[in-house]
Amino acid sequence: MPALHRLLRRAFQLSKALPNELLHAFAKQVAALPKTTEAERLVVQRVGQNLFREGLLDLWEGRCAVTGLAVPALLRARHIKPWADGETDAERLDVYNGILLAPHLDAAFDRGFITVADDGAIVVSDALDAEACTTLGLDRPLRVRGLADGHRTYLPWHRDRVINRKGAG
Repeated sequence: MPALHRLLRRAFQLSKALPNELLHAFAKQVAALPKTTEAERLVVQRVGQNLFREGLLDLWEGRCAVTGLAVPALLRARHIKPWADGETDAERLDVYNGILLAPHLDAAFDRGFITVADDGAIVVSDALDAEACTTLGLDRPLRVRGLADGHRTYLPWHRDRVINRKGAG
């Protein structure tokens, strides 16, 4: 029976990651909010980002996609293609446009010091020296576990624009 319970719980978690589930929740939460001033747009953005984080916590089962760290308060919900660069709310809220990461990996991904290959392997920028790689635990092969085809639609964007644009600083 415990195996069935785990299976049902996982099915429920994954149901929240279905296309448009977060978009529907977002639309409900922001329907009554005005969208005319910058401050109001920031409130709408915050609602979406909170839903996105909740979706990633469900999709990655509350664990860092690379290290397995299971302390939700320490985990960061990172967009592969950032919120500001998203073309639609559906793209911004797509859980496959995100990775749940430990803080040091989140910072490295955000600043272009690491990216992710389509097979899930962590690719380290040449901008990091050997000492920094060792300190960050990037001196050994790492990979994103549980990468799905949906992630692979966004990863080239990060590899082409972030690792090359920001990798040096």
